[in-house]
Amino acid sequence: MEGFIGEYYHSIDAKGRVIIPQKYRESLGDIFFISKGLDGCLWIMPEEEWNIFKEKLRELPTIDKASRQFKRFFTAGATDCEFDKQGRILIPAALRKYAGITKDVVLAGMDTRIELWSQEKWEEISQVTDDKMDEIASHLSDLGVDI
Repeated sequence: MEGFIGEYYHSIDAKGRVIIPQKYRESLGDIFFISKGLDGCLWIMPEEEWNIFKEKLRELPTIDKASRQFKRFFTAGATDCEFDKQGRILIPAALRKYAGITKDVVLAGMDTRIELWSQEKWEEISQVTDDKMDEIASHLSDLGVDI
């Protein structure tokens, strides 16, 4: 898989379905997973990436309350998906509610996964000034990430 990139604007239909761009469909495969994501979006992952993520969650200690909450957050509402004949997927109502998705959405490629945002939230979170990006880059440098 080359990785997911780009952003695409679509709408959710009355039944809660959204079309996934052809470019993304090819990399997602026949069966893939959707779950809550961070920052109020949903994550869409190919089966292989979901399995990697799931294994990392399994390594967390069940005795630790924060670990249990973290696992619960991602797995309780997660579901496997497949495309219909028009290249759409059904977003479960609980996940739409979590992400505040009612009509207009943005699908944003994030390398190993796709983020699905309400367009309104996307417009808020994607507005990053040069000064803020400098601050973020400095923080990543502190974590040992050098670009």
